Amino acid sequence: MIAYTAVIVGASIGGVRTAQALRNAGFDGRVVLVGDEAEMPYDKPPLSKAVLAGEVEPDQVRLIDEAGAVELDIDLVLGSAAIRLDVAESTVLLENGTVVRYDAVILATGASARPSPWGDRSGIHVIRSMADAVALRADLAAGGRLAVVGAGFIGAEVAATGRKLGLEVTMIDPSPVPMSRILGAEMGQRFIDLHAAHGVDVRLGVGVETIDGERGAFRIGLTDGSALDASVVVVGIGAQPNDRWLTSSGLDIDNGVVCDRFCKAVGQANVYAVGDVARFDNERRGGLTRLEHWTNAVDQATVVAHNIVTPSEPLGHRPVEYVWSDQYDWKIQIVGLAGSRENILVEHSTTPDRFAIAYASADSYLAGVVAVNWPKVVVAARRGLDNDTTFASFVELLEQLAAPKPPSGGHT
Repeated sequence: MIAYTAVIVGASIGGVRTAQALRNAGFDGRVVLVGDEAEMPYDKPPLSKAVLAGEVEPDQVRLIDEAGAVELDIDLVLGSAAIRLDVAESTVLLENGTVVRYDAVILATGASARPSPWGDRSGIHVIRSMADAVALRADLAAGGRLAVVGAGFIGAEVAATGRKLGLEVTMIDPSPVPMSRILGAEMGQRFIDLHAAHGVDVRLGVGVETIDGERGAFRIGLTDGSALDASVVVVGIGAQPNDRWLTSSGLDIDNGVVCDRFCKAVGQANVYAVGDVARFDNERRGGLTRLEHWTNAVDQATVVAHNIVTPSEPLGHRPVEYVWSDQYDWKIQIVGLAGSRENILVEHSTTPDRFAIAYASADSYLAGVVAVNWPKVVVAARRGLDNDTTFASFVELLEQLAAPKPPSGGHT
């Protein structure tokens, strides 16, 4: 065993899964899980959807409870943020003055929402934590008009939830086609159409210049000279890695903790990083990559646990990117890299709400797939990307999956 005490800094999905993976891999030393929030660790994807809509309560999205921590012999140190990492002394200093010593440390502090440029006064929200979701849920319960600034996944999910709750919703984004950079114009336009069909006032190609007023009575000035009223404002303009606390550590910090393909911080023997804060050497993509994906954090946790327990047989992290979003009755799943130079649209023959778009790499291999309400395509895409399938071959498979089947043939 290379390490006696493994300290995990960050208690979201990457941190909790690393603790669990260490035990599953046979680690018999001490495991310490440090979290800045006082409450038990929770899953974040439901915050902008089921938790915000009031369909589930906070206790229903816990990643681990006290009994689970006891069963796995994990020491929970919650309610105080890490503020300094001393790699020479192998210690983590917490905000409350506690010093935690380690033999191996795993950095899993995630990312935080980019702050609102218009201040954080009452009625203007970001959504990244449970506290954010609960506070926004209370404001939405009062009704009125919701303005969402930013048409990325978080903004779009909040807009969809607002409509489900019966609010009037306006969604604003400076891009003429939201998410076109990562998904391509075809899919971006479909998002616009989806929200417009559900009654969202979509304002694209304009930015927000000013937000005046207070909760219940905001006046929002746009860059095209127009203005609109809102009761509540949600700002969803991206996320940034929580790496500022590592500035004095001596680690290579550049849009996250720079790691090798084994998820180990470069130049360090016993420092690892997982999840949104990790910028790793991605062999599949040929460069450093930071992925804000739930599944990436889970996969990295397994890699790190293996490499701590079995350092003589190191495991590299070579992910197939996967992310999903639930909006209205669409389950949108993205595998690999979408928005590439070539695409083909294949629709299911019986419903317009089940379709997929495949994207090619520059050398004509499959690069990525966006699938809506079509899980079989997602399974095929993950397999195809893992096996370096050509784009032409995958298009043939899509056409087979889309072809009408006789009644005895089941459903695609």
